[in-house]
Amino acid sequence: MELKFTKMHALGNDFVVIDNRDGGVKRIARLAQRLCNRRFGIGADQLLLLCHSKKADFRMRIFNADGSEVEMCGNGIRCLARYIMDDILLCDESSYAKKYCQTLDILSVETLGGIKEIRSAGNLFRVDMGEPVLEPDRIPVLIKAQGKHKRDAMGTPGSGVIINYPLSVHNKKIRVTCVSMGNPHAVIVTEDVNAVDLVRTGPLIENNPLFPKRTNVEFIQVLDRETIKMRVWERGAGETMACGTGASAAAVAASLLGLTGRKVKVLLPGGRLLISWSEKDNHVLMTGPAEKVFKGTIEI
Repeated sequence: MELKFTKMHALGNDFVVIDNRDGGVKRIARLAQRLCNRRFGIGADQLLLLCHSKKADFRMRIFNADGSEVEMCGNGIRCLARYIMDDILLCDESSYAKKYCQTLDILSVETLGGIKEIRSAGNLFRVDMGEPVLEPDRIPVLIKAQGKHKRDAMGTPGSGVIINYPLSVHNKKIRVTCVSMGNPHAVIVTEDVNAVDLVRTGPLIENNPLFPKRTNVEFIQVLDRETIKMRVWERGAGETMACGTGASAAAVAASLLGLTGRKVKVLLPGGRLLISWSEKDNHVLMTGPAEKVFKGTIEI
């Protein structure tokens, strides 16, 4: 069977995108492992499937290079939005194009991490990532909340949070701040992100028993009140050049820790993301690019 695909990337975080609205793609976990393999497949951090949705315009399924399915991917959803707008809505004569032809710059996409709205502005895409989740049982993390977030949206009482929790790694204490952006994140502040042995430390935090669904790991270096530098170890994918949910979680964590304001530039190995955490509705907005690399077919 020949399978059509599009290779895409967002700040070097790369994806194989497949239109599976007909439901023809099966054994997806095994397929993700094969397609994402950089020596024996196409090569990617994740496999993205475009699917039908009963709740939103479209649905996105996300599979890591190890075959595990995850809830949300900020860079991936920007790539999927560009794929939809360029290859489906502008080219498709089906009911999809007719239905959405008046709103090509706004999409809603269902994910396991909730429904996300994406707006296009040229080559940039702004994603409403929703509200950050801070309660330990919802992240999830098996740690009791250490305190209260000072203020939630509209000034309502704050929720329990995990801030600077001392996690034992290599017989040392690493202080983690835990946030979910539809998927779990552990954020660590360091003086120099380039000095971190991420290949050694990342998997130990990712697979720590305190994280029942594993966790993404972000090391951040605060440059000033509006800028942070970040490296990320993604759950099921390893170190990647960028992570949209990770950048969002890092911005929230930096603000909670009082190190930055609510609007920050996140500098990643693959480029820059703009993150804004609204005081009005508590939503996190992420803005960044999405690029096509090439199209092709592969025998499966």
